[in-house]
Amino acid sequence: MARRLAGTLLAVIAALGVTTAPAQATVDLAGTVKLSNCSGSLVRLPSSAPADKALVLTNGHCVELMKPGQVFVDKPVDRTFTLLGGSGAEIGKLKSSRIVYATMTGTDAALYQLDATYQQIQRQHGSRALELSASRPVAKTEIRIVSGYWKRIYSCQIDGFVHQVKEASWTWRDSLRYTPSCDTIGGTSGSPIIDDASGKVVGVNNTGNESGGRCTMNNPCEVDAGGKITVRKGTNYGQQTFGFVSCFSSGTTLNLALPGCTLAKP
Repeated sequence: MARRLAGTLLAVIAALGVTTAPAQATVDLAGTVKLSNCSGSLVRLPSSAPADKALVLTNGHCVELMKPGQVFVDKPVDRTFTLLGGSGAEIGKLKSSRIVYATMTGTDAALYQLDATYQQIQRQHGSRALELSASRPVAKTEIRIVSGYWKRIYSCQIDGFVHQVKEASWTWRDSLRYTPSCDTIGGTSGSPIIDDASGKVVGVNNTGNESGGRCTMNNPCEVDAGGKITVRKGTNYGQQTFGFVSCFSSGTTLNLALPGCTLAKP
């Protein structure tokens, strides 16, 4: 899983910076956050209102290494996030006292509810939330993976979709596989995957095969619908987020009983 930082510092010192972007790109670090161990982003649903409590998106494994089948809903927490501006400057602290949802089953994602509303964050810090796309992305979409931890942007395409990604005891379904230029490293877990054309969040970065191992920790494998296993050393993956949109009744109110909501349930 990409949150691990050991062994990455020298590589980052050598390569730190923002990947060269097409001239038309508008994606920057605005709205991203830095966690103690991961990256994340300030996000909103299409139906979210300015007075709603804001949400932060990251990985389930950035909360903790959750067991298969484990789901957190409305869980009390005490966590602080560092909010970044477009250039990567640290412009404020955001606090959360509640996990709205977190799991490593089927997907690897977590949503924290902040103590502040979107309107309060906009007024105090001048920062707007990124919108979660309600649509499934398509292959060859140009994407940016924006790491608040490293203040770095990766540019690549969605190479394709994986029936299942398996890593140790976890299984993630309909995962995104990136083209090689998104060579994400430890600390980038939880980074938003942003559609370069729309600027909307289509996924969350979560893992990569580091050394060619087969379905082991830090070495996820691909499993197709027929059960065939493929190992792609150096390939990195993310989880789609459009499914969250169907699980919120209004604003930032989670309702796992809604028709079309396919998230794992407690």
